Amino acid sequence: MNLAQSQLQSARDAGAADYAPVDLGFAQSKFQQAQAAMASRKYEVAAQLADESRADSELARAKARLAAARAQIQQKTSDNDRLRQQIEQAHAHDNDPPPPISMPAPADSTGLPAAQPMEDLPAPSSSQLSSPQDQGQGTQTLPDQTLPDPNHQGGQL
Repeated sequence: MNLAQSQLQSARDAGAADYAPVDLGFAQSKFQQAQAAMASRKYEVAAQLADESRADSELARAKARLAAARAQIQQKTSDNDRLRQQIEQAHAHDNDPPPPISMPAPADSTGLPAAQPMEDLPAPSSSQLSSPQDQGQGTQTLPDQTLPDPNHQGGQL
């Protein structure tokens, strides 16, 4: 009964009264029936009705969350359309063509943006590279480099 009551409250908190009123009504009705069955000491019936109430509450909550997400998407789409119109109007007054709208990179099979080709970078100059090691000489040591004083407050070293 406590779990069913908790799920019912969770559905209400998710906005099921606005977005999934029928499913929320079913959940509330079954919960009330479960309470009546408990009062009549019909515990098996009460447990069954509480489970049905919990399931209906979960459905109402999922539908409410989906509907809220759709409403949010619709609002953002409307806002984007309005902004595009404002940009087009501003550029129409300038007699300039509107700037191209960049689209996101196409997704690959994983749903992630496809990898973009990387620029070739120049190799470091030979003065920065040491000669290759011969086999069996062990590790290569780097020349000593003076590290800046961590207590130094700027300026030249």
